[in-house]
Amino acid sequence: MLCMMVFGVLAVASMMQDATAQTVHVVGDTMGWIIPSNGAAAYTNWAAGKTFSVGDTLVFNFTTDRHDVLQVEKTSFDGCNSQNAIGNAIMTGPANMTLNSAGEHYYICTFGMHCLNGQKLAITVSSGTGTPEANPPNPSNPTTPQPEACAPTPSAAGPSNSVPGGRAPPPPPTPSSSTTVLASFVLSLSTIALATLLL
Repeated sequence: MLCMMVFGVLAVASMMQDATAQTVHVVGDTMGWIIPSNGAAAYTNWAAGKTFSVGDTLVFNFTTDRHDVLQVEKTSFDGCNSQNAIGNAIMTGPANMTLNSAGEHYYICTFGMHCLNGQKLAITVSSGTGTPEANPPNPSNPTTPQPEACAPTPSAAGPSNSVPGGRAPPPPPTPSSSTTVLASFVLSLSTIALATLLL
């Protein structure tokens, strides 16, 4: 009986692991990380429907040598420059970035006039406690400071057009939560069967 209880506890623990799984956000969804046709509003609108938490992953789908992604401080986001970079630009797409801290996070493309033309993203990351701060800046709310028009980064290089055909490459395969749930379920059934056989 003790053996069965131990296996039962292990099975429940493995299923609870799935409840804390983090979210993978594909930036721009099918649009990807490109110069959006409607400017920065495209990424603002995309982020408005999302909740970002510490541990989540952002996937920036872009074509290598046509775009990059750089995390910057707000002043660099507003000015579309890389002077206050947080880390190095990721030049190879697609790029995965794990959200490691709560607060405001800002991302830009440093190629040519891409940032000026709207290839920039601002999000607010919550600590994962379900706090309402997880909503990104809202352009329709006048109390939320909005980024000003920005100039291109003088040191940025690369072509100034977006991905050919306006489409980003498909997102990389990511582990499915349903696969994880199925694996946990199979583990639970195996545990119960093993406990039954041992009794």
